[in-house]
Amino acid sequence: MQKSKSSGSTILVMLIVFVIVLAGAALTSRWGKSDKTDTAASAGERLESLYKKIKVTTAEPIKGQIDLDPVDLASSLPEITKYPVYVENTTDTYVEIFSSPEKAGEGRDGWLNEVARDFNQAGIKVNGKTASVRIVNIASGTAKDYIISRKHIPDGFTPSSELWGEIVKAGGIPIERITPRLAGNVPGIVISNAKYEQLMQNYGAVNVKTITEAVANSELAMGYTDPFASSTGLNFLLTALHAFDSGNLLGEAAVRGFEQFQANVPFVASTTLQMREAATSGVLDAFVLEYQTFQNEAELKVTYKFVPFGVRHDNPLYAVGDISQDKKDILKAFAEFALRPEYQAKATEYGFNALDDYKPDVPMAEGEVIGAAQKLWKEKKNAGRPISAVFVTDVSGSMAGEPIRRMKESLLAGQKVLGRENRIGLVSYSSTVTINLPIAQYDTNQQSLFVGAVESLQEGGGTATFDAIVVAIKMLQEDLQQHPNNKPVIFVLSDGETTEGLSLSQVRDLIAEYQIPIYTIGYNANIEALKEISSINEAASINADTDDVVYKISNLLNVQM
Repeated sequence: MQKSKSSGSTILVMLIVFVIVLAGAALTSRWGKSDKTDTAASAGERLESLYKKIKVTTAEPIKGQIDLDPVDLASSLPEITKYPVYVENTTDTYVEIFSSPEKAGEGRDGWLNEVARDFNQAGIKVNGKTASVRIVNIASGTAKDYIISRKHIPDGFTPSSELWGEIVKAGGIPIERITPRLAGNVPGIVISNAKYEQLMQNYGAVNVKTITEAVANSELAMGYTDPFASSTGLNFLLTALHAFDSGNLLGEAAVRGFEQFQANVPFVASTTLQMREAATSGVLDAFVLEYQTFQNEAELKVTYKFVPFGVRHDNPLYAVGDISQDKKDILKAFAEFALRPEYQAKATEYGFNALDDYKPDVPMAEGEVIGAAQKLWKEKKNAGRPISAVFVTDVSGSMAGEPIRRMKESLLAGQKVLGRENRIGLVSYSSTVTINLPIAQYDTNQQSLFVGAVESLQEGGGTATFDAIVVAIKMLQEDLQQHPNNKPVIFVLSDGETTEGLSLSQVRDLIAEYQIPIYTIGYNANIEALKEISSINEAASINADTDDVVYKISNLLNVQM
């Protein structure tokens, strides 16, 4: 019995020693490692595991002919019939007016439409003839593109702010201001209540200067919209440059300050909606917005403070092009009608005409300066971090015909704005995945190979979207090992949902862990499926059709690349 007890004690001691040794080994194996290292290792293992399930081929490189001409803006724009006419003219004597969406949309965004309908029913005579108006709902930046490209010049133009009028003037198009204001509005930075209080404690005031300083010091996560397309985005760019150097928006101090600020901006949104969604998810502490929109969103008013900035957005009205005096007189009559007390009261009800005591703290810039500031933004927005990007193109059977032709056209046009400092690759997919172009510096040689790869794309087979995304992630991870300072981005161009290969549920966590923004462009597609992919890492999802895909992709690449 004593021998048995001794034997049992020996075994127990050996087990305890064995456990201690194992625990020590596990502990020492973690020395020098962080949770982030473990997560990265885990993501890397899962990436390799998924990659092994995918059939991947590499295409022979093909050089194409580089077109050195800039993108032809007019040809990239869809026909103007693409944009909705909310109010039709009721007489042959009329003017067509391009109006920004916040006043020519629906519901509380439809103030100008209500004014226009009443004007058309009032039987107002101008120079002896009954006049009417036609209202086209079109974003200010897009309207500007139609005008300066001469693709379609309306009789009247009412953008959100006079900044667009200055750009049109600088583009050599005759433009005359009929009135500086149809309905008052102000752009602003919307800041969460908690961050607002923190900034007040740290800086003693909350304005553009202290906000940009807080962003540069990594104390505030802020987003803003594309200054080539968005009125608030353009206004913020100019206001920020003024905050860095009020004497010279394009001077060395302004550029240096902007670069430091931009280095800490999470992203520039293509649309206000994308930015709002990022704020809702907690990515942003602050973002830009017009007061009329802020006023109409009860939830925002409870959880955010509004800080006005820049020049006012008072919705001026212009006569555009070489129009007749009769048409100018109709525009004047319409402006006078819109400024009647009953219609201004309606504008106030819809969120306009507030903050009338706000006076701009920055001067109105001339069109040439605004254009130079946009160019500066394009050059400096990545704050010294080049992009490593993979274009993932759907060449499944459903892309046959017009869709693949327009996709090729859009990529060939868009590649002209990519920037030589960036690194670019191209993947195509159907039932399988092909690496058409490994990632490399976008010099003249890579540009020629990109053009050749795009031109050689052929459709056929199923749609293995997530297989291609996994391949793109692997390509980017390998590239980032050699270029760790680069910012990774994926662009997916597709016309439909996944039919083969991996599913979103299998790759969602992987996409989230690698934190690579995936911008999706849908061609007549199920946009909800593509939105879900883009939403994982706060990227934009664009729904394009064969008419406007060239224009939309060129704009997206101009912002992100």
